[in-house]
Amino acid sequence: MYYGEDVIEEVRARNDILDVISGAVHLEKRGGNYVGLCPFHNEKTPSFTVTPAKQMFYCFGCGVGGNVYSFVQKYDNITFREAVEQLADRAGYALPKAAPSAAEQKKREQKDILLAINKEAAIWFFHRLREDAGKAGMQYFIRRGLTPETMQRFGLGFAPVSRGSLCAYLRGRGYRDADIVAAGVALRDEQHGLRDRFWNRVMFPIQDVNKRVIGFGGRVLGDGEVKYLNSPETPVFDKSRNLYGLCYARAARKGHILLCEGYLDVIAMHQAGFTQAVASLGTSFTIGQANILKRYTDDVYLAYDSDPAGKAAVLRASAILREAGLRAKIVRLAPYKDPDELIRAEGASAMEQRIAEAENPFVYEVEILRDGFRMDDPDDVTAFHKAVAERLAGVFRDASERENYLQAVCARYHIDPQIMKDLVARIALRSAGPNTEDAVTERSVNRDAPRREKTDHSTRSQRRLLTLLSEDERVYPAIRTLVTAEDFTDPFCREIAQKTFDALKAGKFDPARMLDEYEDDPERDAYVRVFHEAPANSDVTESRETELHEVIESILRLSVDARIKASDPSDASYLPLVREGKQRLEAFHHKQIHL
Repeated sequence: MYYGEDVIEEVRARNDILDVISGAVHLEKRGGNYVGLCPFHNEKTPSFTVTPAKQMFYCFGCGVGGNVYSFVQKYDNITFREAVEQLADRAGYALPKAAPSAAEQKKREQKDILLAINKEAAIWFFHRLREDAGKAGMQYFIRRGLTPETMQRFGLGFAPVSRGSLCAYLRGRGYRDADIVAAGVALRDEQHGLRDRFWNRVMFPIQDVNKRVIGFGGRVLGDGEVKYLNSPETPVFDKSRNLYGLCYARAARKGHILLCEGYLDVIAMHQAGFTQAVASLGTSFTIGQANILKRYTDDVYLAYDSDPAGKAAVLRASAILREAGLRAKIVRLAPYKDPDELIRAEGASAMEQRIAEAENPFVYEVEILRDGFRMDDPDDVTAFHKAVAERLAGVFRDASERENYLQAVCARYHIDPQIMKDLVARIALRSAGPNTEDAVTERSVNRDAPRREKTDHSTRSQRRLLTLLSEDERVYPAIRTLVTAEDFTDPFCREIAQKTFDALKAGKFDPARMLDEYEDDPERDAYVRVFHEAPANSDVTESRETELHEVIESILRLSVDARIKASDPSDASYLPLVREGKQRLEAFHHKQIHL
């Protein structure tokens, strides 16, 4: 539905951006801003900034920014209308009742149809497991030690060998072929037409936190090319933003979440009483999933397989959890392969003990690292020490935290702490390189982060003036007679400058509110970027007045040059225009700005 501007502003005013974002991102105060690790791309050095005075956020790493609505939309992958409703509910504000727009109604109806198809499919799979055709699936679950109650709780099912049974059933229920395919339970090709996606598999319905079936995981029985097959991405199923079992685990109240690798691990854990267990959905653990877990806990225990692939996955997942501001612990399962195997062999009490003895991820990583070196070989010992120092220098930003880990590792492996400190210091210095600022900037952005266009240095001064206007209320009165929006050579900056000057003149400047005028995501990011331009030279300490003078002089120079270049030298007005430009620059050069 459409909400009026007054309603949108009322909801935004009731939701301070710092309060909203700090519930999802660990932030630390830095001057007038708050910084943390960006939830929208992987990074090791915080570049995500929240500015309460502007009620805006901006990531200097990936270029994403906006107001409180923008954050909620992107973080929860929802529409603007849904963001308004979510924030209104958070603030206890009753929204006016009105009919949704035609486009919104169509989108909502489509989602409802897909959810209904998934629900029908889940019920169909459930009944097939309990028929003669599903004996092989039932025997598989029984061999895995699952009780009828557990199978019922998780809605486990079976997809028969037939390739068209489910499609025929759904057609009989009145669903269109296009919707059956869109729900992810069927495929269509020229040779076979419409056919079931899942066949000859035990089925695991995947539910969202509201216990709605949004997709499926299927394990093949016997020999198959793909052991586990999952539903594709659909309008209701986003693998990177859901976790298997979370609909139950979020209410477990155990003080932590157990993160496993597979569906059966989660089910075995829940059957044994560990109802805080969840798993990622057939993909590697993601930052989006870590941020979801952060809504429910600060502590995540990793119970991954004990094979080499599981160990590598543990290290990746623990790094992601750390980036999200969560505390991770590693549950040792060896000599057993996975949680299911451990519980079946030694029982729930053994798993409880393993959880109580869970290790710190860094200590676990160093132990795995040590296994790759011969500790009776002096060269290998030296290489091991250097490898540990590399990790100490790269993982820990806080000096106190790094010192604590350094002392613990040195005590455990009988290393002289001073030797390790010297190694870490040399590595840190080497990492800084000849240009520390550039090196830090380059390292702060993960290679997988969205690529950004290079900054246009010719218009940096225009963005910087707009940033200063948004940060300091004294700036506009001091410069309003010195520069106008027409002096901005960049069309986008000129548009925003005009709106900014008009709003400041009327005493109604609110950059977060102005953002709502832009609907296109790239345009919104560009808008926020305009109000987050850093000083041209952050290494030089100078007064605000001096910086303002330099910024405005640069804007005026660009303006004069642009007007001259756009004029015809043969025109009679050309020389007067050149003289006027030079006189304006000369006059401004001798002016002083006072705040």
